[in-house]
Amino acid sequence: PGPRMESLPEAVLIRILASIPAVDLVLACRLVCCQWKNLVDGAALWILKCQQEGLTGAESQENAENWQNFYFLSKKRKNLIKNPCGEEDLQHWGEVENGGDGWKIEELPGDFGKEFPSEEVHKYFVTSYEWCRKAQVIDLRAEGYWEELMDTTQPKVVVRDWYAGRSDAGCLYELCVKLLSENEDVLAEYKSETIAIPQDNDANWTEISHTFSNYGPGVRFVRFEHGGQDTLFWKGWYGVRVTNSSVTVEP
Repeated sequence: PGPRMESLPEAVLIRILASIPAVDLVLACRLVCCQWKNLVDGAALWILKCQQEGLTGAESQENAENWQNFYFLSKKRKNLIKNPCGEEDLQHWGEVENGGDGWKIEELPGDFGKEFPSEEVHKYFVTSYEWCRKAQVIDLRAEGYWEELMDTTQPKVVVRDWYAGRSDAGCLYELCVKLLSENEDVLAEYKSETIAIPQDNDANWTEISHTFSNYGPGVRFVRFEHGGQDTLFWKGWYGVRVTNSSVTVEP
């Protein structure tokens, strides 16, 4: 018989384990013996997996307390906002307030508008002559972010939105994002000022962002709300334009 696994040098065993899918490492390999548990719980194995899979930013995480969480968060990173650019009309958006003539979806660049910085974005939502608002509530557990991760690691929750006006009309824009508990109590909140875009503006797209960190235990939901209106009260859709909204959970 050949040498047993436990007789292998630790560095060799780590390389073997690094070839195994991450979920299997945690759910199966970790239970084999104390040595494997220590390796799966340690940093060296996950540093190697990050390097092998080219996870960006891994090289700057020298002081990361938990490389396993860094790996899983990096692999899971995605936009948790559904239908961020209006490709599915208003689907997935709730608590919709349709002031004036209500929300409308238009093709970029739109009348008196500019193209979006990313070629992947083709549409935007546009508001009317009274306040239009819409919201999404993200269930973090349903998206795979388990309670211990949110309570102990408290990964960053990064929020981004893009807004623009028509060059021939002034408008207003607001963004409000809340981190909510199981009972939907507000644990942290970001609210922008009411941003006023004057008439005869350049119609350029502007990004607004906020990062939640060290927000304490108990976060289970993220509520994202934005909206606006025009300032000329013209019938139709001369208000603020929004698109490419995103919420991501990051290491």
